[in-house]
Amino acid sequence: MILDSEPPSSSAKPLDLSKWRNAPVILMVVGGIGAAIGIATTVSKDGGKQFAFSWLLAFMFFLSLCLGGWFLVMVHHLFDASWSVPTRRFCEHLACLAGGPMLILFLPIAFLAPKLYSWMNILGHPDHALAAKFPLFTMPGYYIGVAVCFAIWWFFPSRLRFWSLQQDKTGAADCTYRMRFLSCLGIVLFALTLTLAAIMWMKGLMYEWASTMYGVWYFAGSVWTTLATVYVITMILQRTTALRDLVQEKTYYMIGSLLFAFTVFWAYISFAQYFIIWNANMPEETFWYVLREKGTWWFTGAIIIIFGHFFMPFLALLRIDVKLKLRCMLPICAWAWLMHFVDLQFQIMPSLRPDGFFTAAFPFITGGLLLDVACMMFIGGFLAMFFLKALNRYPTYPLRDPRMAEALGVYVPPTSDISMAPTRAK
Repeated sequence: MILDSEPPSSSAKPLDLSKWRNAPVILMVVGGIGAAIGIATTVSKDGGKQFAFSWLLAFMFFLSLCLGGWFLVMVHHLFDASWSVPTRRFCEHLACLAGGPMLILFLPIAFLAPKLYSWMNILGHPDHALAAKFPLFTMPGYYIGVAVCFAIWWFFPSRLRFWSLQQDKTGAADCTYRMRFLSCLGIVLFALTLTLAAIMWMKGLMYEWASTMYGVWYFAGSVWTTLATVYVITMILQRTTALRDLVQEKTYYMIGSLLFAFTVFWAYISFAQYFIIWNANMPEETFWYVLREKGTWWFTGAIIIIFGHFFMPFLALLRIDVKLKLRCMLPICAWAWLMHFVDLQFQIMPSLRPDGFFTAAFPFITGGLLLDVACMMFIGGFLAMFFLKALNRYPTYPLRDPRMAEALGVYVPPTSDISMAPTRAK
């Protein structure tokens, strides 16, 4: 079996990750140093505004992974899937990061919100666009919305993991029913809170703009990036023997197929939003796209995002066998991270850099980009510590999932043939 062209298997040489145990701490230290240099370079010019935007960019990137993990867990229970059994546990760990750890990382945004959101600095009588969004875009409404989001993101993922661990101990059907009920209720609250977060923290940067599809756009990009991440984590855990005998070819194939599906779904939502707004030709909506056609943002949107976020992964994932080849899928997964980062740049940064990156007024290398990358490294390292701690603390996979035998392709005969006995008429 060719290791660089086929999915990991029981015959593959195990990976030794002992040298990477300190990687999260190294990322945090390097990211912290880079952030300090970036702040020192830009703070005299903008009073810390660049840091606020860079932190928001990194925060929304990793929040998308956490919420995407929660979505995949709920989909597993709602559809009673078998192929996703081996990946369910570490998706639960990803989902649980959306509560406590992400709340800690939100604190800089909470304190720097007036530098990010212009509507917070409007005194007296607000304009019509702001009044139409009452009471969300008010100081009490904003922070109440934040509290509601994090409360839901803490409660539901943590309870899903709690009952998952209880299922490991007892194997009782009640655990499965409870997780299914939490997923049924949680999928509705997931949609509401994800949309609310996208509106408050990203669309609120330009409060005048209105779009009914913005939450769906963030959802599509979040799940797309999470699926790429899940593919890589699954490969690593199988190669480190944690999931060595559990992951089947169909697991990789289904993840790759969903990645392909969400590539198309993201493109459809992005184009539909643009097409509807541009066709309506209403100034209070079209100004958002007009701004993103200036300077280098036109190149970013028209070339990098359209071709990099859609056409390249779409064409690469068309073939069935590509989804099972590591030498193809690992670059595609890394490319998904890069494209999601660029896409979030396109959504967030024009509020700060209306003419794009390469302008005389913006120190591209020494300030802004350095802060963007540094914040990504620090938040990524911070969340990785919590994720690895949970991964080492709990069983790597659900021990008594009722779909485990089906996931392994093992036929388990019924313990009794009573259901097959003929019914006697009375």
